[in-house]
Amino acid sequence: MTGGSLGLRTGSYGSLPNIKNVFAGGGRLLHSKSFGSTRKNSIMMLSGSREKERSLPSVWYRCLGRRKVSMLLLVALTLLVFVLGCFVVNRVSTSPTVDQRSGTMSMAHYLNGAHNEASRILRRKDQHKDKKYYAANSVNGAHPCANFTFPPPPPPNLRRIGPRPCPVCYLPVGQAIASMPSSPSESPVLHNLTYVHDENPIKTEPHGGSDFGGYPSLKQRNDSFDIQESMTVHCGFVKGNQPGHRTGFDFDESDLEELQQFHEIIVASAIFGNYDVIQQPRNISEEAKKNVPFYMFIDKETEAYMKNKSMIDDSKRVGLWRIVVIDNVPYSDARRNGKVPKLLLHRIFPNIHYSIWIDGKLQLVVDPYQILERFLWRENANFAISRHYRRFDVFVEAEANKAAGKYDNSSIDAQVDFYKKEGLTPYSDAKLPITSDVPEGCVLIKEHVPITNLFTCLWFNEVDRFTPRDQLSFGIVRDKIMAKVDWHINMFMDCERRNFVIQTYHRDLLENMPPPVAVIRRPPALPNANFRGRNQGKRTPRRGRDRRSGSRHHRRASAGNREEQFLLNAV
Repeated sequence: MTGGSLGLRTGSYGSLPNIKNVFAGGGRLLHSKSFGSTRKNSIMMLSGSREKERSLPSVWYRCLGRRKVSMLLLVALTLLVFVLGCFVVNRVSTSPTVDQRSGTMSMAHYLNGAHNEASRILRRKDQHKDKKYYAANSVNGAHPCANFTFPPPPPPNLRRIGPRPCPVCYLPVGQAIASMPSSPSESPVLHNLTYVHDENPIKTEPHGGSDFGGYPSLKQRNDSFDIQESMTVHCGFVKGNQPGHRTGFDFDESDLEELQQFHEIIVASAIFGNYDVIQQPRNISEEAKKNVPFYMFIDKETEAYMKNKSMIDDSKRVGLWRIVVIDNVPYSDARRNGKVPKLLLHRIFPNIHYSIWIDGKLQLVVDPYQILERFLWRENANFAISRHYRRFDVFVEAEANKAAGKYDNSSIDAQVDFYKKEGLTPYSDAKLPITSDVPEGCVLIKEHVPITNLFTCLWFNEVDRFTPRDQLSFGIVRDKIMAKVDWHINMFMDCERRNFVIQTYHRDLLENMPPPVAVIRRPPALPNANFRGRNQGKRTPRRGRDRRSGSRHHRRASAGNREEQFLLNAV
């Protein structure tokens, strides 16, 4: 394209010497007596027509302007680069790239890992006994979202820093409800799971544990990973026959009766230590409001705060949330108390089929039926969790936890050393199609069948024995179970999780935020009749550092106003 423009310029300017020679020759003919006037006129007319033909490109170029021609060429070149870029993105290599030094995962690794995992799941689809899903959601034999692909990434200058949501293809609520399987999914090997009951648990080994968890020995821990058809394992609530009745993490009688009811689907969350601001779900269908209860577990401290703010009354409801107050919490650490409903919902709700857990700092913005269809039923999975947006190696995650002061460093080191002795190794390509050892564990999507209940029991036992940082223990429990039975977890991309939940700040961060910066809007300067000079009526623009600092000040002020509005809405 550039060569073409250069050719036009060469042709127009290159014709000028020839025209000069023609006029010079015509001058000599005028002084010659051997040629008539007719011959002279014909030569002059011929030379004039050739001059016009050769000068047309020059006239076109001059009329259009050099700058406009350059802009057209630049636009054409940009379109060509964009098309080629899209072609390269669509043909991304099938071999994932893993950076072992930084412990981060590239987008190619995410996409290819998802493709490999999806391919493996699709091979298992033929073994699925329930054909209702595929009949209800097939168009000419294909799922409506079968051809959904991620859009190409934005140009580098338009990309925002940090994790962001990405598009997700959901079915309409009516189709999602119609696609619910009519029977539970198969639990491999394990068919009957019961739980340890011990009125007086005694700690016999130096490792951690609690009265609530029952202090399982290392032998009992190792035996719990030997999957059998019938098993009895530690799973919290060991002091009583009915969870929540004199077991620690207790409920009042009315709540106990409520929790025993049958529900096909529930959504659950918790706030302990008044740590978060309750978030109301949005975009919930009328079918879900009618059939899917939303439970929020809180402790006495959080209840007192909510009553003081007139947020809760005797109805025990705040918006869509049904509030369940916990008495006699088993741990002094609010983070550990939060792990009880997060990982042991199957013990608190013995008669439910599906559950969606979201941490207290999250706001649900997609209908529960659509979430279950997308991440469980469509994938033929019974447990789904998002992987960490950046880290996928337990050793790297442990160092990040220590650097951020998430927990006592020596306790984190002791837990990782214990897992290392059990054979835990850094993540590598050899684990594919498993794409990560580290989850972003703030959302759990679960079908309650024996194998998934066992998984969350054993995961809770690790949290009870070691640190409450459940990202560190997830991988070791998953791998030990998968080594024994044909079972998988749908670890979807974190950007997909951010599509259906919005993450907010913890309460302490919100209350300690600095006040918003006031934005001073100056009125426009009035014209001064006594001002003279060439710049009258003109404002001198700021340049360089002054201009950039001003724009940063404006962004900070805008962010402050948004935070103030968020606080008003939250309270």
